[in-house]
Amino acid sequence: MRTRRTPGLAEAPRRRSRQRSWPLPLALLVLSAVPLLAGSFRVIQLLGGPVLIPADQRFADNPVPLVVHIVAATVFALGGILQLVPRFRRRHLGWHRRAGRVVAVAGLLVAGSAFWMASFYAPKPGTGPLLLGLRLVFAVALTACLVLGVTKVRHGDVSAHRAWMIRAYAIALAAGTQAFTGGFAPLLPGSGALKFDIAMGSAWFINLAVAEWVIRRGRRTPSSRRTSPADLRSVPAGTPS
Repeated sequence: MRTRRTPGLAEAPRRRSRQRSWPLPLALLVLSAVPLLAGSFRVIQLLGGPVLIPADQRFADNPVPLVVHIVAATVFALGGILQLVPRFRRRHLGWHRRAGRVVAVAGLLVAGSAFWMASFYAPKPGTGPLLLGLRLVFAVALTACLVLGVTKVRHGDVSAHRAWMIRAYAIALAAGTQAFTGGFAPLLPGSGALKFDIAMGSAWFINLAVAEWVIRRGRRTPSSRRTSPADLRSVPAGTPS
């Protein structure tokens, strides 16, 4: 007697997989929305468009580094969302490889422009030396994570590649987290500038803590393994795995 396959039961694991995959990109998109929208409004303003956010004279004389930073951050944030979704990555490995190169370059531009702006633009009123120092440190850290991520995958260590690229994305996405942590500044002890610096600076550490949790959780799954050079024909280089 031939047993009929029940379509509903066969499709159930796939439906559960789809349900588990959508919260991650949605959460990252929401977290990216505030800084990306603010950056877009700033670029429109600098190009002679309407004033959608308060003007900032610091950028008027030399807007190029800011524009580079905003455009690169948009590519890195939005492109990185798809790079970090396992289901999409598995189905589109070729796209993952090609887009990953673009995302990695965009990340380096984000880090370089952030370092330049922290070094040469006048500090934002109401901020202090702590936030300035953290911006410089994490601009260097972002560069290091990207370089290590690309280097590791070229040597076949996909697990380490994935870890470093997740850390890089977490650092870059701190601007989104700062939209929330900045609101807690009045509740902190200390002077006005120090309180704001601590609230804004905590975003990097919160993001990195979450990133480490994700990395350690992923290492407990069978998919996190060291590949042989032959496997790299199907493994994207230079992108989050």
